[in-house]
Amino acid sequence: MKFETGMENNTSDMCDGGECESCPTDPNVLIEFKHAIHALGGKWKLEILFTLMNGGVRFGALRRALAPITQHMLTAQLRELERDGLVARKVLAEKPLQVEYELTDSAWSLTPAFRELLAWSKTFGPRRHAAASEMPIGAGLA
Repeated sequence: MKFETGMENNTSDMCDGGECESCPTDPNVLIEFKHAIHALGGKWKLEILFTLMNGGVRFGALRRALAPITQHMLTAQLRELERDGLVARKVLAEKPLQVEYELTDSAWSLTPAFRELLAWSKTFGPRRHAAASEMPIGAGLA
């Protein structure tokens, strides 16, 4: 018995179902995908990266922009982003000591992905979900 999920029409033409280098079932592709998700995953990482797209930001200003993030959480997330090569930490020669964070070239290359996420959000984001939740039960199932 074959079940259809509705996702059959959403497959790309890059694979005909056989073994291929770019096939999503390829374990190596899955490993690379997991690396990307790990580097970007975290409660605040995407928000931090998006905030830094306006240029370098000092720690305090970044924390205010991301309220209610705690200092501990911001520090931990920034360290992980720095370790993964997405954020650069720059110590400014000022008294008191100031630290500024900015995106690396690697993070800037994520700009097209952020644009796609924003487009997706405009189409399917909270407003659309809110409108769908106001529909009577069973409406739209026909």
